Amino acid sequence: MKELAKSGGLSVDLASAFDASPNPYMLLTPDLRYAGMNRAYLDVTQRSREDLLGQHVMAAFDAGGDEANAARLLASFEKVLATRQVDHIPMLHYAIPLPDLGYVDRYWSCTHSPVLDEAGELRYILQHTSDITELQTLRRQASERRGAGGEGPSALDSILSGQILRRAEDMQADNQRLATERNQLVDMFMQAPGFVAVLSGPEHVFQMYNPAYGQLIGHRAITGKAIREALPELVGQGYYEFLDTVFETGEPHEGRGSRVQLQRTPDGPLETVYLNFIYQPIRDGAGKVAGIFVQGHDVTDNVLAADRQKLMIDELNHRVKNTLATVQSIAMQTARSHTDPKSFAESFQARLLAVSHTHDLLTRSHWEGADLRAILEHETEAHGAQRISLNGAPVALGPAAALSFGMIFHELATNAAKYGALSNPDGRVLVDWAVADQTNPVLHLTWRELDGPSVVEPTRRGFGSRLIERNVRHDLAGQVTVEYATSGFTAEFMVPLDQEKSE
Repeated sequence: MKELAKSGGLSVDLASAFDASPNPYMLLTPDLRYAGMNRAYLDVTQRSREDLLGQHVMAAFDAGGDEANAARLLASFEKVLATRQVDHIPMLHYAIPLPDLGYVDRYWSCTHSPVLDEAGELRYILQHTSDITELQTLRRQASERRGAGGEGPSALDSILSGQILRRAEDMQADNQRLATERNQLVDMFMQAPGFVAVLSGPEHVFQMYNPAYGQLIGHRAITGKAIREALPELVGQGYYEFLDTVFETGEPHEGRGSRVQLQRTPDGPLETVYLNFIYQPIRDGAGKVAGIFVQGHDVTDNVLAADRQKLMIDELNHRVKNTLATVQSIAMQTARSHTDPKSFAESFQARLLAVSHTHDLLTRSHWEGADLRAILEHETEAHGAQRISLNGAPVALGPAAALSFGMIFHELATNAAKYGALSNPDGRVLVDWAVADQTNPVLHLTWRELDGPSVVEPTRRGFGSRLIERNVRHDLAGQVTVEYATSGFTAEFMVPLDQEKSE
């Protein structure tokens, strides 16, 4: 129309030409409101220009409540808005309201064309309609005539019934079926539980992707962008190269538990995720690779869970070996100190119970550690809480330190009950502790026995003494000083608390 207005120096009033056309035309804005219509359109609808301008087309003509055909008309308009391509409806059964008659059945053939501005943006939808009600009526009459046993179909009957309207109806039915199938496929695509995307061409341009893919990449707007522009953080991670190879060779690529770093929030840090995925080539009608179908699942939780499980199994194996080594050492050392099987069994069982008590405390904290006071209470409660005085602030011990202190306190309490302050009714035990040097914390603990029998330093070192010294020096990397004073036995411990962290 622009070229027509410029050509030959002619002054052409396009509005007048539009209005003078014998074919019904009307213009809709992108929000489907009337922007203009010609005289033929007003004549066929028997409406006034003032009545229609600015009104929504579906409000002005609602098909008399025929929702299915109203939806078909609306879908055609929306298709033009979305694709900027011409859309045809070969035959549309659509009733319109006429003055004094109400809704009157009509059959139409409709063409909807996009009208673009200089920037390529859609300004209007141009509708051209043809009223084919009379053709439909003639076709029905011809069909009734054949059904009544009349003469065979005439040439006009054949045209009306077999070549024009039926072809239009078949085409329309096929289009509707294809549209329904396409919509079903799109719905399946968008609702897929895993992430899905379609990439086009050698640059891997995003044509479409589902919400799961959007969630994976942080809901970025990537439609129409090549993958190197849409997901620049993938550089150096190999995924561009995988896509290039699939496009060039036509062979699919599969990844399992593949590590990838993605920026899932704007200007945020890279986050590590693990994916199971497949890149599947898409071929055109000639068999040439035209794009790539991406499908997969985020398996980060599964991978991390498997890693945690392996770590736990390795830690369990380590602890079991250490425990068995401890039990073996306890058995051997106890056997050396007890020739009588009965006394050996009693001592061995008591020492295993001490280890078991500490294991119980560690299990409650998922083996993250145990409190010093709780260990002392466990190992001394059998001798009466009123005879044991515990004084000190809470101190968290790591698993290894907790096990060592459990065995140490068991030996101290057992010796006190056999030979020291707890061997007579008036004896008491005072345990005091404090933590010095918070930068490199060191536990200072004193075990002091009072009001017991006179203490004599033993002539030989028993298993308890060797166990205490070995645990403090070897396992805890600390120091222990013991004193067999006449007034009572005393043991002082200096143990670094960060020893486990540094190992």
